Amino acid sequence: MKVTQKKLDDGRLLIDAVASTAEVSNALNNAHLAFAQQMGMRPEKDKTVAQAAEERMGIKDLDSVVMNQAVEALVPFAIDKVGVIPAFPPQPEPKTALKRGQTFQFGLHLTPKPDYELTSYEPVSITIQEVSIDERQVDEQINQVAERYAEFVADDPHPVRKGDSCLLAMESYENGEKLPGLTTDARTYSAGAGLMPDGFDENIIGMDVGETKTFTFEGPGIDDEGNEIVETIECTVTVKEIQKKVAPVIDDAWVAKFMPMYKDVAAMRDDIRRGLNRQLSGEYENYKRNMAAGELAKRFQGSIADEVYESMSRNLMNNMRAEVEQQNMTWDQFVEQQGGEQQFNMMMMMQTRQMLVQGYALDALFRHEGLVVSDEDVQEACAAMNPQNPQGVRRQMEESGRGFALREAAERIKANKWLLEHADITVKDPNEAPAAE
Repeated sequence: MKVTQKKLDDGRLLIDAVASTAEVSNALNNAHLAFAQQMGMRPEKDKTVAQAAEERMGIKDLDSVVMNQAVEALVPFAIDKVGVIPAFPPQPEPKTALKRGQTFQFGLHLTPKPDYELTSYEPVSITIQEVSIDERQVDEQINQVAERYAEFVADDPHPVRKGDSCLLAMESYENGEKLPGLTTDARTYSAGAGLMPDGFDENIIGMDVGETKTFTFEGPGIDDEGNEIVETIECTVTVKEIQKKVAPVIDDAWVAKFMPMYKDVAAMRDDIRRGLNRQLSGEYENYKRNMAAGELAKRFQGSIADEVYESMSRNLMNNMRAEVEQQNMTWDQFVEQQGGEQQFNMMMMMQTRQMLVQGYALDALFRHEGLVVSDEDVQEACAAMNPQNPQGVRRQMEESGRGFALREAAERIKANKWLLEHADITVKDPNEAPAAE
């Protein structure tokens, strides 16, 4: 991408960018994939997303449908090329049409992130709570192991009730063809747990041990063209026994049989305790950093532009909505849980300001102390975003042009570590009685 920049009288940068034909094609292809994911379209062999969209949805020109997303995807590359971190994401101003096989020219009015100052750069003083692993946490881990090794055994026979576990033998057919996945001589099934369609459970509930029943029920399926359909399945089921779940007693004999890597239960508990301590250590370090950053933020001075507030608030709101959707909860239900719309809006305003001020305070400290980010610092920032796949985070951010955002995150983590290393820390004993007023 070719980029030129000009500083305007109001402090903004006027950026003129020209994306190559390859960059245009790549942006459109990625926008196609995002469209497919959003619409729940499954990939098809030997077919592009555009071909599948035309066949299933009648969209003859998918490029025109995803054009705005493709343009927005090109913006970070221009910002990264300039090497300036924006105060908020700038809106692209297209100067040519976005078409495959052609270059694409667009402009940006970029507001650089301001350099704020603090009232003081002296070490911060924080009081933190001492924490340690409670043996009840170890017990909980042992209980989880026992639950994983629990077995289903025969229980007193009675008609199947909702919530019962029962051993079933079953044969299932669709259009006269046996379904191997729904055919078994013996399988434990939890009635009413949502593991099968309601029609199946309605027939199972009430059956006696030893009873056999043939019935049909409807379930979701996929036709040859990938469309969702309703299938009718004929099923013959025998209830062989009512069962109950029995967890084992974790003792030395059980450990010797199922976890021979441990000498005994005590060794197993020691290993669990070490793992919990490693986890606690990481969480405790983040807790201390947050405490130090919060104290540093009290020294922030300056005003934050409305556009910055709006952009940060919009990002927080979008992330929150995505999390709420994953919890199978409506947005109105979530807001009500937070105390209603007025209290929720107040909370969002405070959280937005807190995040902005802490970030700007760490920026000021990084600049004041002349800190420098290394490749290891960038890796640490990636690990903070995704401990399981930091390399994937780095690759994704750099390939999407968001290297500038990654560098900003690394700088702030570096400043936060420096801040904590030089802080005056008082550790409070959790058993200490509260001081008198």
